[in-house]
Amino acid sequence: MATSSGSVHPSRYLAVFGVLMAVVYALVFFTGDKSPTPKLGIDLEGGTRVTLTARTPDGSSPSRESLAQAQQIITTRVDGLGVAGSEVLIDGENLVITVPGDDSSQARTLGQTARLFIRPVIQATQPAAGAPAGEAPAAEVPAAETPAPAGDAVPQGRPFPAQDPSTIEPAPAADEPAAEQPGTDAEQTADEITEAKALRQSEDQQVQQAALATIDCNAPDPLQGNDDPALPLVACSTDGTAVYLLGPSIIDGQQISDATSGFNTQQSRHEVSLSFDSEGSNTWAKFTAENIGSQAAFTLDSKVVSAPQIQGATPAGSATSITGQFTAQGASELANTLKYGSLPLSFASSEAETVSATLGLASLDAGLLAGAIGLALVLLYCLAYYRALGFLTALSLILAGAMVYGILVLLGRWINFTLDLAGIAGLIIGIGMTADSFVVFFERIKDEIREGRSFRSAVPRGWTRARKTILSGNAVSFIAAVVLYVLAVGQVQGFAFTLGLTTVLDVVVVFLVTWPLVHLASKSKFWSKPGVNGLGAVAQIAQERKRAAARTMARKAAADAPTTGA
Repeated sequence: MATSSGSVHPSRYLAVFGVLMAVVYALVFFTGDKSPTPKLGIDLEGGTRVTLTARTPDGSSPSRESLAQAQQIITTRVDGLGVAGSEVLIDGENLVITVPGDDSSQARTLGQTARLFIRPVIQATQPAAGAPAGEAPAAEVPAAETPAPAGDAVPQGRPFPAQDPSTIEPAPAADEPAAEQPGTDAEQTADEITEAKALRQSEDQQVQQAALATIDCNAPDPLQGNDDPALPLVACSTDGTAVYLLGPSIIDGQQISDATSGFNTQQSRHEVSLSFDSEGSNTWAKFTAENIGSQAAFTLDSKVVSAPQIQGATPAGSATSITGQFTAQGASELANTLKYGSLPLSFASSEAETVSATLGLASLDAGLLAGAIGLALVLLYCLAYYRALGFLTALSLILAGAMVYGILVLLGRWINFTLDLAGIAGLIIGIGMTADSFVVFFERIKDEIREGRSFRSAVPRGWTRARKTILSGNAVSFIAAVVLYVLAVGQVQGFAFTLGLTTVLDVVVVFLVTWPLVHLASKSKFWSKPGVNGLGAVAQIAQERKRAAARTMARKAAADAPTTGA
C-alpha cells in the first residue's frame, strides 16, 4: 500500500466491499428458498436420533472392529449426502445416528446395510395376497419399446417391478413411536434367521415353490442383509408387489468401483449408474452376452431393488444402470449408499426419537446475551480510549457481522452447513480478533504521532507498519483453525469452521473498510482534532519531547559556544 496520500483512493475500497455485501445479500434474498436465516444444528433446532442395533447371523455380539468400521462407513455416507451437523457414535453394541431436523428417513437411509448382489432371475410372480389394484404382474410387464442407447450396460428395459428407493427403509412419522411401525423389530434372533434361510435359500425346488407361495412381503424380514450369496434366494421387491426366485449371486457389491445418479433424458427418468472393477466388469459382460432376454435382479439387503430385462450384451468396461421410478433424491441416496460400500454388520432400527431443542435454544439465548454484553463492553472501551475512532470500530464490527451472517445463510443452502453452539462460540472469538486488528492499527498510528507526525501523515505510515502484523496474526489463527478442523470431529469442527471464516473476513474488513475509513478521517478537519480522535494526549507527549529536545540542543549549543575575554 503506498504511503502517499495522493495515490490512495479509499472510496474504491469501500465500493468493493459494498459490491461484495450487495452480492451476498442479493443471493440471500433472490436465490434458493429465500429464507434469511442460517440453518441451525441439532443442539439449537432439534433433530432425529436413530439407534441401530447390530445383528449377526449366529446371534453373537459384534466385534468392536466391525462397529468401528460401520461407524466410519456411515460417517462417509453422511459426508456424501452433504448432511451437516450429524453425528455417528458407538453406544455399546449400537450405532446412534443424530441428524438435524425432523426427517428420520434420512438417518435410516444412512444405516442401510447395503449388501448388494446381482442375481439372475429364475422366476417372478406376485405375492400370495395379490398385487395392489392396478398393478400388473411382474412377468407381464413388457420391456420398453425404445431402443437402448449405445454403451448402456443394461439397455433400459422397464424394471420388474418399477421401484422407488425411498421405500427401501420406510421411516416412522416424527410424532409416532418407532416400535409401532412395521419393519423396525430389532429382536430378530439367530433362530429366525436360520429358519428363514432354510425356507428361502433352499436348493430344493419344492421348498422354493413353497417359499414363493407363502412369503409375506409386508412382514419384517429376518433375513435382511444376512442372505448367503452362494445359495438361491426367494425375495420380495422393495414395494412388495412382486416375488422373485433368484439364482446364486454373480457379482458382489464390493466389486462396484463407483456409483452415480443422473437423469436419463432419452427415457425421462432418474437412474443410478454403476461401474465395476475389472473382475466384476468381465463377469457382467459375459453374463449379459449369455442371457439376452432374461432378467437380472439387483438385490439390496435381501430385497429386489430392480430387475431389468437384458436387451443386449454389455461390453467389458462399460457402466450399467439401476432404473425405476426414482426421484432425484432417491437416486442420489441409493448411489451414495452403494458407492461407499457395504456395512460389515446388519442393523435394525430399534429406536427413533425426536430430540428437543429447548435446552439448546436456552443456551443460545444465554450465549448471545453474553456475547452482546462483551461486545458492548469492547465498544465502550474503544469509545473511551479512542474517542471518535471507536465509532469506526463499531461500524466495522457491524459490517463484519452482517457479512458473516449473510455468508452463513448461503453456506446453509449450498453445503448444508448448520450453525450450532460451538460455531457461535467461534464467531464470537473471531469477531473479537477483528477488534484486535483495529487496536493494532490504532496503536501504530499513535506510535507515529509520538514521533512528531500529524494525524494526517501518521495514518498511512501507521497502516504500512500495522498491516504486516495484522496479516501475520490472522495467518496464524487461520492455520490453527484449519488444523483443528481437519483433526477434530463433531461440534469442534463447527467451531474451527466459523473461526476460520471470521478470520478471513477480518482481513477483508480491515483492508476494505477500516483502513479506508480512517484514511478519510485523517483528511477531515473535524476528525483531525485531538479532542475528537482521542490522540491529544499522544500529540502533547510528542510536543513535550520536541520542546525537551530543543532545550537540550540549546544547552549543548550554549556549552559548545566559544567564550571571549573582557
